[in-house]
Amino acid sequence: MKKAIPLVLRIIVAIILIQTLRFKFTAHPDSVYIFSKVGLEPYGRIATGIVELIAGILLLIPKTVWIGATITLGVIGGAIFMHLTKLGIEINNDGGILFITALLTFILSGIILWIKRREVKFF
Repeated sequence: MKKAIPLVLRIIVAIILIQTLRFKFTAHPDSVYIFSKVGLEPYGRIATGIVELIAGILLLIPKTVWIGATITLGVIGGAIFMHLTKLGIEINNDGGILFITALLTFILSGIILWIKRREVKFF
């Protein structure tokens, strides 16, 4: 049970990150709207998708979990910042679901990093 919870958290965060890629990589209108509003369309949308893909993969590899969690905290922290400063909580009448998902992802990544803190290597 003690090993199952961190694995489940890693899988949840990886699924959240990876499932959003289809919106970013297919130029879904909502994704284009968001990145246009913050002035990062299209390069920021694509770059963010690539970084989220890398983070999602790293979260699933046992030796790189802490790196994936750290990258996720950075990229999702940026998303939360953009919600709070430029986008607002609600995007295109979504009821705030993107913001709530970002908060959940950020919190779970923080928990994962805390669990794996002994594995963090400094260069």
